[in-house]
Amino acid sequence: MKTLKILIVEDEPIVALDIKNTLLQFGHIVTDIVSNDKDTYESIQRDQPDMIFMDIHLENSKSGIEIVKEVKKELNIPIVYLTAFCDDETMQKAIKTNPINYLIKPFKRNELKSSIMLSIYKMDDIFNVTMNIEYTPIGYNYFYDLKNDNLFYKEQPVQIGVKEKMFLKLLISANGEIVPFSRIEEYIWKNCNLSNGTCRTLVYRLRSKLEFKLIETVPSFGYRLNNKNKIYT
Repeated sequence: MKTLKILIVEDEPIVALDIKNTLLQFGHIVTDIVSNDKDTYESIQRDQPDMIFMDIHLENSKSGIEIVKEVKKELNIPIVYLTAFCDDETMQKAIKTNPINYLIKPFKRNELKSSIMLSIYKMDDIFNVTMNIEYTPIGYNYFYDLKNDNLFYKEQPVQIGVKEKMFLKLLISANGEIVPFSRIEEYIWKNCNLSNGTCRTLVYRLRSKLEFKLIETVPSFGYRLNNKNKIYT
């Protein structure tokens, strides 16, 4: 894995430090930590980073999405979004800027490490897909090992939680059909009393580890896998 120069745009010092320390552990270079649009533009011009970890909501600044739009007018720098806000409107705006990954805050250290590894792996196009034929292709270069409950992006393992695995397997078994909210809650939580955001939070955390468009929301009904445009290289 080659060494990358990475800029962190984050206004929460503890989050920024966690990301920096993890990147350094992997042997990468953190060019700067900034927290607003002006410093971001100056840092990019000065250090020319290979990747940017961009917080979507910044205090006293343009939003991360608006900053990325400006940057991408001249430079195609890969973006990993950081956000505590995972509503559909925000994420749809983020999708239009073609990020390579998302990190939903708050995140655990192992989630951070896994996301960083996957983000960097996605940048490297020298890998070929030579997956075990028993693995199920689910779209956008993701594969699921139904026998051992493992998710892969190409050949790279992707760490997901137990409930995330249950949800993904439920969608895979539906073979492109819509899975109703009620079926999801019954299957994963055994009809326990849930808050309104429990299922949505699970979905957004899983989406942050996948191609966001892979899981389609069907308003007022449920979810399904959107694997019509499978991409294998």
